[in-house]
Amino acid sequence: MNKIAITGVNGFVGKNLSAYLKSAGYLIEGFDRRSIDKLNHDTDCEVIIHLAGKAHDLKGSANEDEYMKVNFELTRTLFDSFLRSNARCFIFLSSVKAAADSLKEPLTEEYIPDPATAYGRSKLRAEQYMQSQVLPDGKAFYILRPCMIHGPGNKGNLNLLYKFVATGVPYPFAAFENKRSFLSVDNLCFAIEHLLKKRIPSGIYNVADDESLSTNEVVTSLARFSGKKPRLWKVRPGLIKFLTSLGDKLKLPLNSEKLNKLTENYVVSNRKIVRALNIDLPLSSRGGLEKTVKSFL
Repeated sequence: MNKIAITGVNGFVGKNLSAYLKSAGYLIEGFDRRSIDKLNHDTDCEVIIHLAGKAHDLKGSANEDEYMKVNFELTRTLFDSFLRSNARCFIFLSSVKAAADSLKEPLTEEYIPDPATAYGRSKLRAEQYMQSQVLPDGKAFYILRPCMIHGPGNKGNLNLLYKFVATGVPYPFAAFENKRSFLSVDNLCFAIEHLLKKRIPSGIYNVADDESLSTNEVVTSLARFSGKKPRLWKVRPGLIKFLTSLGDKLKLPLNSEKLNKLTENYVVSNRKIVRALNIDLPLSSRGGLEKTVKSFL
């Protein structure tokens, strides 16, 4: 039976992935911040899945050195141990933010990276280090770039949007038309399990649900799945942008960055990994949202 090492096992993705793989019959050895030093070249695990990292800080309180220490240096140490170990596979959970913070067209793996944040730069540097090393025969590595992940236990932006919708306050940004990609944690776990079972070329793979959704569609789905009537207001974009510019100056919760997160286009293509693994993802975008919302109720 395959034994899998998972770092960041107590995080949102770590908890969901470890439960998913255990139910599929895998043996899991989990590592958190206190025990991660014990994961070295002597490991008897066949696969190392590196999830541990410092998440994107929307408050802007973290500096570049903090991100580099956790997201780059820790990844480098673990990957070096993997290269010297008997493990056959290393899976690194990176981020689409290693490629770009904003997009004018769907993101593919061929996009030339230009990260705009310390978080994205630290993830990209880890990716580049892995790709620069000589890979021994019989070993493989996969750099996964997920878009926004959601699911049971999620405490991220989708949860915040759900809480807003649950108050019954109208969503005021309905005049903005956009498309965004999301990723159900179940679809992520499904893809990772298939990586464990099928050898495909090492490299970078985007991970996203098949369909992209507008934020208006997400708000409508969040309301309906929780038994509420969707309330969307089409306030003039010019007025909204003026108010968010004031938010930038006055350090208010509603600012330009949060407006962009809700209203900009960010579509991610999953074609490469879906074709390589020859899979159909089990959940549609709306099906994943429904499961996430029901976990909030």
